[in-house]
Amino acid sequence: MGETELSFRVAIPARYASTRLPGKPLRLLAGRPLIEHAHQRARASGALEVVIATDDARIRAVAEGFGATVCMTSPTHTSGTDRLAEVAAQLGWPDDAIVVNVQGDEPGLPPALIRQVAVDLATHPDAGIATACVHIYETAEIFDPNAVKVTRDALGYALYFSRAPIPWHREAFRDGGATLAEPPADGVWFRHIGLYAYRVAVLRRYPELTPAPAERTESLEQLRALWHGIRIHVAEAAETPPPGVDTEADLARLAAVWERSGQQIESGQFR
Repeated sequence: MGETELSFRVAIPARYASTRLPGKPLRLLAGRPLIEHAHQRARASGALEVVIATDDARIRAVAEGFGATVCMTSPTHTSGTDRLAEVAAQLGWPDDAIVVNVQGDEPGLPPALIRQVAVDLATHPDAGIATACVHIYETAEIFDPNAVKVTRDALGYALYFSRAPIPWHREAFRDGGATLAEPPADGVWFRHIGLYAYRVAVLRRYPELTPAPAERTESLEQLRALWHGIRIHVAEAAETPPPGVDTEADLARLAAVWERSGQQIESGQFR
């Protein structure tokens, strides 16, 4: 399959409740809600279909107001993956369809990266999920538990995801390692980017899969897939996405960058 022939869909899970930033999908950036920016990015990726999945009537009203397709889902879902599974079932998407999960709080997500993970899954038939990673060049990020690290095999399939500094450099990290001026030159570290492409057949299975022990320990849902033998291909991202919006401070910082640039945020401008 050539890239020009690729057909994929995008689903954007959106919940109104957020501990750190209530009503986050509807918070305004440059006069438009965050969910609209995410929707625009998804549309620009070349997706065949873009659907916003929510359980909140306020989000539905706003999304339909800017022309989005909305799928109302159960309020009892504990994860965005479960919500996507319901969307696939409601819309009757075939098992071999590819769906990219785009978070509604990433208004600067590069459309090319959305397409990249879809292409990556399409070209790796042994994988049930595809995602992306970027090189880590700072020691502080290696040791930051909020920066999820990933190790891969020779073909790019995930071996493990962790909040811990993996791989552990036996010599350089002997005394902890977090105070090193820079990472050891003979090591390579990757930060996982939380953007996923799924085959619908995998989405249908996911709600029935039991959580993995490591998933509970690390609080990383993707470990469930590895635990149950679902292969995850991890490509190096062609573009590094800027951070998403989790807090009031994130939103204010992004708004300031947007005001200075006078245009939609591009990859790498929001730091």
